[in-house]
Amino acid sequence: MSEVTKNDPKTIIIAHSPDSDDAFMHYAIGKGKVDPGAYHFDHYLSDIESLNRAAVDGKYEVSAISIHGYAHLRDRYALLNHGASMGENYGPVVVGREPGDRASIASMTVAIPGEWTSAALALRLWCPGVKTVVVPFDEIIDFVKAGKADAGVVIHEGQLTYGDDGLHKIVDLGEWWALEEDGLPLPLGGNAIRRDLGEKAMAEVSKVLRESIAYALDHREEALDYAEGYGRGLDRSQTDKFVGMYVNQRTLDYGDDGREAVRRFLKRGVDAGLVPDGPDPEFIQ
Repeated sequence: MSEVTKNDPKTIIIAHSPDSDDAFMHYAIGKGKVDPGAYHFDHYLSDIESLNRAAVDGKYEVSAISIHGYAHLRDRYALLNHGASMGENYGPVVVGREPGDRASIASMTVAIPGEWTSAALALRLWCPGVKTVVVPFDEIIDFVKAGKADAGVVIHEGQLTYGDDGLHKIVDLGEWWALEEDGLPLPLGGNAIRRDLGEKAMAEVSKVLRESIAYALDHREEALDYAEGYGRGLDRSQTDKFVGMYVNQRTLDYGDDGREAVRRFLKRGVDAGLVPDGPDPEFIQ
């Protein structure tokens, strides 16, 4: 691979979800608020399960992926040490038309937003053997309301709005995980970078992406103005809350406990026979 220089710009595609938190993170890159260095950055937006599957073929240089999905992708991608979505005693919520519990879920069909999502892995760790059906994440609430599934796992904005649709929380998988794992956050998504870029390029791209997150945190109101356009029905206060849940100081650095949470989440998946075993996750500083 040839050296990347200021006179030889390289296009880096950043693939991420069309959500307010991801928009907030990448605002500064998209609007030229940070120095891109030797690179030109383009953005591609898609749902997280589609991004997981595209990463199998290394389609994008940088991609948001599920931590669950990373278990299938670690030979091709490394995790950036920033850009993580971590549930701090909150996370995907299992909801139903009626109140329920783990015993009732065991006999139900539950809609999940993708086989490789962290929501799906957390659900199966919480309720082994549960029957599932894959439904696009933004259709799960209506799918459950229509009686097409007994319950569903809601992610993204649905974590804040399911009550408006008359659905009941059965379990918050982030709350459950924190109780199970001594307060560790539930690792949901991360930004991954393709290994074949080489160490130098990975480090340089990582620096720009981290600076974008830091800029948004330091210029919160202007970044929220941009992110609000991706809120899918959230008002300003809800957008502010949602972004705060998933873009914070943890997003700048997993922290030792965050990295341990990733290792533990994947190990529990391996031990349960739900994900392939592999080397420890690699975090690019």
